[in-house]
Amino acid sequence: MKYRFGKTVIIALGGSIVHPDGINTAFLKDFKKFLAPFIKKGMRFVIVIGGGALARRFQDAASAVVKITDDDKDWIGIHATRLNAHLLRTVFRELADPVVIDSRGKIPHLEYPITIASGWRPGWSTDYVAIQIAADYGVSGVIIAGKPAHVYEKDNAKHPDAKPLPELSWRNYRKLVPRKWKPGLHAPVDPVGAALGEEESIKAIIIDGRKIKNFRDLLNGKDFQGTIIGD
Repeated sequence: MKYRFGKTVIIALGGSIVHPDGINTAFLKDFKKFLAPFIKKGMRFVIVIGGGALARRFQDAASAVVKITDDDKDWIGIHATRLNAHLLRTVFRELADPVVIDSRGKIPHLEYPITIASGWRPGWSTDYVAIQIAADYGVSGVIIAGKPAHVYEKDNAKHPDAKPLPELSWRNYRKLVPRKWKPGLHAPVDPVGAALGEEESIKAIIIDGRKIKNFRDLLNGKDFQGTIIGD
């Protein structure tokens, strides 16, 4: 299975990869090195970063003291993504736009090789943000680089015999996930992002973001392991 990208590539990078427990500095070094040759070729990247363990740690702490709303959980998660975003912007400092996209329309035109984005508003995850950015900048597909290596026919955590799906439509994907967003929901693409992807005809390419060789093969237009969602 292959996918061809244009000059601009949107990556939703899972917070659980950058910040699984502590900050994964080994991954950050590998990720920066991995992107360098593609940037030299003239490719441009928008990286939308999730909250990871940082978000969960603060959400759990607040929940241990008081009963908090989903809106509060989302805001904690959003601020965690913003801290992770500033970490990434610092790592790519010599190449990155100094402004982080923390709201829609913050950067009208992409001018740097790297642009970093965080969460925006309660009610959706950074998957939605990545798909909205793709729609706004006229990019036809986004890479969802988290821990799931594929979309499966059923919950593979509960069903070890679940088969990976190389391709499926948004309509069929949305039958596999909950209809509504909840903070902390684990799905390759959140329900709100999936609805937007279908509406805007944006494809989502699901890969395990930790596997740099597979990631490289994907960007090089070679066969890769993952799932393509879209019509």
